[in-house]
Amino acid sequence: NDIKADLVLLVLHPGSGVLLRPMFTKQPGSVVFPIRSGESRREVVFSCEAQGHPPPFYRWKLNDSFITPRPGSRYSLMGGNLHIAHLNKQEDVGIYQCMASNSFGTIVSREASLHVAYLENFKTQRRSPVRVREGQGVVLLCGPPPHSGELSFTWIFNEHPSYVTQDTRRFVSQKTGNLYIAKVEPSDVGNYTCVVTNTVTKSSVEGPPTPLVLRVDGVMGEYEPKIEVQFPEVVPVAKSSTVKLECFALGNPVPTISWKKVDGASFTRKVDINKASGVLEIPYFQQEDAGMYECVAENSRGKNSVKGKLSYYAAPHFTEKPQDVQKTIDETLVWECKASGKPKPSYRWLKNGEPLDPMEDRVQVNNGVLTISSLNLADIGMFQCVAENKHGRIFTNAELRVVAIAPDFSQNLLKAQTLARQGGDVLIECKPRMSPRGMISWRKGKEALRESHSVLSGGSLFLRISNVSKSDAGMYTCVARNQFGVASSAGSLLVKDATVITSPAGHLDVTVGESIVLPCQVSHDPTLDLKFTWFFNEQLIHFGSHGAYFEKVGGRSDGDIMIRNIQLRHAGKYTCAVQTKVDSISIATDVVVRGPPGPPVDCQVTKMTETTASLSWGPGTDNHSPILSYTIQARTPFSLGWQAVTTVPELLGGKQLSATVTDLSSWVDYEFRVLAINSIGTGEPSKPSKKARTKDTLPRLTPARVSGGGGGRSELVITWEPVPEEMQSGPGFGYVVAFRPLGAQGWMQAAVTSPDASRYVFKNESIPPFSPYQVKVGVYNNKGEGPFSPVTTIYSAEEEPSRAPGRLRARSVLASEVEVTWKPLPWSNNRRRILGYELQYWSEKQKQEAATVIRTAGNKTSVLIRDLEGSSTYYVCLRAYNSAGVGPQSNIVNVTTKKPPPSQAPVKIMWNTSNSKVILKWDQVHALENESEVTGYKVNQDKHSRPNVVETNNTSLELSLPVNQGYVIQIKPFSEGGEGISSRQITIPKIAGRTPHSHLLPFLHYCVFPLLSTNIALWGRFFSSTFLKWLLKGTGSFISCFYGTERTLWLDCSLFEDVFFFFHSPSF
Repeated sequence: NDIKADLVLLVLHPGSGVLLRPMFTKQPGSVVFPIRSGESRREVVFSCEAQGHPPPFYRWKLNDSFITPRPGSRYSLMGGNLHIAHLNKQEDVGIYQCMASNSFGTIVSREASLHVAYLENFKTQRRSPVRVREGQGVVLLCGPPPHSGELSFTWIFNEHPSYVTQDTRRFVSQKTGNLYIAKVEPSDVGNYTCVVTNTVTKSSVEGPPTPLVLRVDGVMGEYEPKIEVQFPEVVPVAKSSTVKLECFALGNPVPTISWKKVDGASFTRKVDINKASGVLEIPYFQQEDAGMYECVAENSRGKNSVKGKLSYYAAPHFTEKPQDVQKTIDETLVWECKASGKPKPSYRWLKNGEPLDPMEDRVQVNNGVLTISSLNLADIGMFQCVAENKHGRIFTNAELRVVAIAPDFSQNLLKAQTLARQGGDVLIECKPRMSPRGMISWRKGKEALRESHSVLSGGSLFLRISNVSKSDAGMYTCVARNQFGVASSAGSLLVKDATVITSPAGHLDVTVGESIVLPCQVSHDPTLDLKFTWFFNEQLIHFGSHGAYFEKVGGRSDGDIMIRNIQLRHAGKYTCAVQTKVDSISIATDVVVRGPPGPPVDCQVTKMTETTASLSWGPGTDNHSPILSYTIQARTPFSLGWQAVTTVPELLGGKQLSATVTDLSSWVDYEFRVLAINSIGTGEPSKPSKKARTKDTLPRLTPARVSGGGGGRSELVITWEPVPEEMQSGPGFGYVVAFRPLGAQGWMQAAVTSPDASRYVFKNESIPPFSPYQVKVGVYNNKGEGPFSPVTTIYSAEEEPSRAPGRLRARSVLASEVEVTWKPLPWSNNRRRILGYELQYWSEKQKQEAATVIRTAGNKTSVLIRDLEGSSTYYVCLRAYNSAGVGPQSNIVNVTTKKPPPSQAPVKIMWNTSNSKVILKWDQVHALENESEVTGYKVNQDKHSRPNVVETNNTSLELSLPVNQGYVIQIKPFSEGGEGISSRQITIPKIAGRTPHSHLLPFLHYCVFPLLSTNIALWGRFFSSTFLKWLLKGTGSFISCFYGTERTLWLDCSLFEDVFFFFHSPSF
């Protein structure tokens, strides 16, 4: 075999062992030691503890020099803690560091400072008087004695406990201790003593008193502020600390102090401005608080200011730390160390507490990144990254372990089976654990392979076989060797047939709305599973999430898909990707979708006349089908949507990009849009053009339906239908009304300026009533007058009727109806017409003002008044009317309605059958005293919504027996007062088959008792062999009861929606 394998070793990453390296559990902190007079015991302890195995031992450094504790010296170690006895403030002050070491290496603690705080006494006992004029400013110096540690200052006025109160006139600086009086007053004369307090030792000392004496040589005049207390030009401020700026001025009058940021930004809420003491305090200082600040001192004589910059700084803070790591021999170590801070921190590295020497080429330090290549056992140790700027220094620790390992495949065996495609390439990975690097060899079966096809990738060795054939299948073994041992691992190679797409790459041309199938047929190794994936324009198709357009229609061995109802947006490149465990292959199909054209672009109106508009436009997309023609639509504020318009040329071909629209209305705003048409259909319209108005012209349309008549005395009323706004052809539209008596020559004219007017009234006492006039209505606008409408004849206003109708009569027809008759008036004469009559009626309980009015039309001579009350008296009067009004009232007549019909319904309705007849019987209905006597009964039979009414004067009726269909019966009485109340419905069931013998049927009565509204009482005389059956309507179900004696049965009707009864004997 010609296959050769390179012997290239991969890098191993063994798991870390038990943590034995030194690790700090407690590090020293900075100390400010207070020294008070009279104290003899001065002892300081710095803490330091570390864990590790073997247990660490400790050393200390002071200012980078080792401290050597000896018996009897002031330094001693207790565990890792450093004890300093008999503190010496000259020798012991400085920077301390603890070092913890064991066999794994040395680590250095953070830095801890030692400072002492003390306050000595003032040296002098007397001070000279300070002489000033009234109104002058003065500064009294404190001059604190030798000290260490932060101080605070107060002043005593004359004697304790009278302290100087700070206000806008007096200020004590906590920076210098001096007392400032902006303007001296006579009450300020006296002795002033500075009191100094050490905030650490809490001790205080008083200075010698300073006398303040008022000069007698005059009063100081007014002068502008002079700032005596000011802050430096640049003040560095640590992150999250509190900064205080002092500002105070002398002056007469006493100056006011104000603060501002030079950049104009407003102060945040946390900023505290104490105007009385001239202090600006900013707690929790952050980057946004930095900037230029200005203090302004101002009085009536002028103002002065000082500026200073607050600069933000931050000590280093780690954002990324190196972690403990275990590497193998010859591997490369890369540790990254990052820290934030301002200014930007610098970095250095320590190994076992000493600076790392980067002299060797394999050791590189670059901006916090430590790189050590070709690791060996000498590189083992404790490493520390140090990040520092001028405001601080921080340390972080990490351990490096370098291990030696014999070859081992237990964690990374060769893959048991590797699949390869015939004709393709394959890589078999070999990744043993071993350190240092050794030799790698390969064999197939028992045959060694030559080193020609091995490659190194990512620290692993791969055996590469190109153009794989069936003969390359078999068992492959990787053998690893170094000076510590030999190991091997084996795996088999299986060669599979290549997957081939048998469907050809293609180009499909389809029309919008069609459904197409995109084929993806393959041949493949039958032992491998296929996975089909489709992409549209390089984007994965998620089936079922594209509006159900895409659907898989292929089987197990093909990946065909269908696109249903294809749209223009579906045009593009479709890729079918086929994947198995050994290979992948794809095929692309370009799909062109033809559809109606896209909307034309840039539709513009280029010219407008009175009735035409010139348009131009640009072609839109043709969507793969040439544009054959265009159509134009228009819209106005008066039209219902878009309407087709007439154009010149009449037919707009596919190359035509301009046209003239004709037959437009003048002085109307138009919008236009264009639609393109191809062989597929009509596309979307273009965006509407900007609104454009046709020019004005003389009006052409005359008012329609010119008519008139009516009105008041001596009036001629002319009416018409207004001309629509879109047909007024210009501004200033109105009407010209012309009229003349019938037969006259000249026309009288009047202008009506409102375009919405529809009526004109000409009033003149000379106009005779009901006289014929010829009228016509013309139009005009600012361009001039238009045409008149055709001439029509109308009549002037007529007079009201002058006579009342005669022979008014009223008679009661029913209890609720009255008939009124009269003699009509002549229909018309030369002054008036009779259009109809107006009847008024009211009851004797009402007044005529509340009367009900009924109007008739034409020459009618009677009216039937309905819905009246029985046994009641009504009054009636009548007037004639026409368009001018109503005439005089007739005489008033009265009429009394008849008694109302009986209010009781027929009861005890009984029915039975005899031969083919149904015999009905009921009790006589008796009228009450105030009701009219019963004169007969109406029996209503409802057979399938076909009612039939039979009248009778008796209380019984014989009807035909219903066969094969049932019907419903109701009975109601009637009298001269009208019809009474109907009985309840009685259902006569249909009877199928032969008619039963009457002598075998029981005689039965039923009625409804009002005591139980949900029950029906049935009673009758039953034979001993009678069955009583309840038939539930619509169900065909019977409920049976057996009776042997006469009895009464109660049925709970609430159980059934609709119940009727049917009885039969055993002879059925």
